[in-house]
Amino acid sequence: METTTHRITDMEVDDRPRERLLSMGAKSLSNAELLAILLRVGLQGESAIQMAQRILKQVGGLAGLSRSGADRLCELKGVGTAKAAQLLAAIELGYRVARADLGTRPQISSPHDAALYLRSYMTGLEQECVYVLLLDTKNRIIETVEVYQGALNSASIRACELWRIATRRNAAAIIVAHNHPSGDPTPSPEDVSVTRRLVDAGKILDIPVLDHLVIGHNRHVSLKERGLGFGAS
Repeated sequence: METTTHRITDMEVDDRPRERLLSMGAKSLSNAELLAILLRVGLQGESAIQMAQRILKQVGGLAGLSRSGADRLCELKGVGTAKAAQLLAAIELGYRVARADLGTRPQISSPHDAALYLRSYMTGLEQECVYVLLLDTKNRIIETVEVYQGALNSASIRACELWRIATRRNAAAIIVAHNHPSGDPTPSPEDVSVTRRLVDAGKILDIPVLDHLVIGHNRHVSLKERGLGFGAS
């Protein structure tokens, strides 16, 4: 039996996502149409757009796609190693563009600024990771460092290593952040305990902790704004 692979080029010209993107701009396309451009071809009985719609449904939309690693993508029907690599490359380019838009040494003036910058590092992580933003006297980022991977607790965060990095890079202040893979950025009691320990250590070292952010799916919580771990000890 002859099989037919559905290609975008088999569509009417006016319906082809690539042509519409070039003539009307990327914003005119749906998420599935943008994804279909990367997939290029569909399967027997399934166009590239239909395939894209199915994939987005299976992984939980764009947020789920951004969290999917190579193994998960290759499990999806019609996505082999080549397509998985294309999708991962596109996602990573998106993250890098987001960071580039903030400048090479962005100045952090609010928790939102820090969360926006860090989200491009932390979106899609399947386990908790702790990052520290090292800041100069004008709150410009000197460096972004991942200091720990795994469940957050006061012992595992390796505070000594965090402060060693900060002092070696002559940081004037730091912002600590970690992600909640569940997507819910609500701080846990352990998050507050860790924050209190870090804030107290920062006072001794004269390197203030300006904030501790918990990053979720398109949401964040500033422990400083909520007064959690930053009060008098």
